[in-house]
Amino acid sequence: MQFEAQVVAAYGRHLIVRDAEGIRYEARPFGRKLGAVCGDRVRCERDEQHAEIHVTEVLPREHVLLRANLKGGAEAVVANLTQLVVLLAPEPKADPFIIDRYLCAASSAGLRAVVFLNKIDQLDDESRSITDDLLEVYSQAGYLTLRGSASHGEGIKELRALLNGHISVFVGQSGVGKSSLVACLTQDQDIAIGALDRDAEGRHTTTASQLYELAPSDAATMDPTDGGALMDSPGVRDFAPAIDALEPGSLGFPEVDQLAINCRFMDCQHLKEPGCAVRAAVETGQLDARRYESYRRLRRLHADLTAARGPTTARGSHSTRR
Repeated sequence: MQFEAQVVAAYGRHLIVRDAEGIRYEARPFGRKLGAVCGDRVRCERDEQHAEIHVTEVLPREHVLLRANLKGGAEAVVANLTQLVVLLAPEPKADPFIIDRYLCAASSAGLRAVVFLNKIDQLDDESRSITDDLLEVYSQAGYLTLRGSASHGEGIKELRALLNGHISVFVGQSGVGKSSLVACLTQDQDIAIGALDRDAEGRHTTTASQLYELAPSDAATMDPTDGGALMDSPGVRDFAPAIDALEPGSLGFPEVDQLAINCRFMDCQHLKEPGCAVRAAVETGQLDARRYESYRRLRRLHADLTAARGPTTARGSHSTRR
């Protein structure tokens, strides 16, 4: 017997799928080459002999968040989403380079991106200054930014409004409070919530990506689909977007993309090329120097991961803008 379902939890090759009637089943992919992630729509087959549910096909994805592996290939993180929310907090100390890479991955996947500062009740003067400056840079780059606290309920109403009607995923470093926010937004008290360890780096309290349905934020609405859905994801200490999905010129940095139209060369990589409008903007302060350094790091990583896949065709010569 075959049926279609959605993957609502995934831990490696262990899956939970939900059919059209809302019934959940434990399942696993059929065959080593078949991989499914949270959010995937899949075709399943019931193995009556072994009392198992096999996922036999992953149906076409609309949007997918991709990361690079060590060999330069692409791996799906979650699928069929419309919005990515990057979380940061006073502790663990925010790594803006990881945040940037998530934002670039969102741009590559055609997703709306939001930056949310959690645990604002834990800010001191130093961390407040650092995070205020960081959020201001992201706001100037065109990203939506919010502040709040899952434990105190601050900013939750505003965040919930942004989630309404979207299929969103929470991403970020371990310990920034993704699970606490999910519990707050879904009123699910069974979600595991962990504490920070001694060196202020978060523990990986979420070991699987899970999907939660959200009730409409407006109680007067008559359409339950207005509530949207939310996916949690395991915390990370590093992240690299899939290199093939990145826009070749800007790598997903909107400021670079806007400035690049004034570069002398159409294929300018904004590193050492003469007549580069991006580097000129850094020198005048029009482009944030740290964001540019983040671009440079991602450009180097892009080259390293490309090299890890083996020889490629030679690059062509520069094309001058006319």
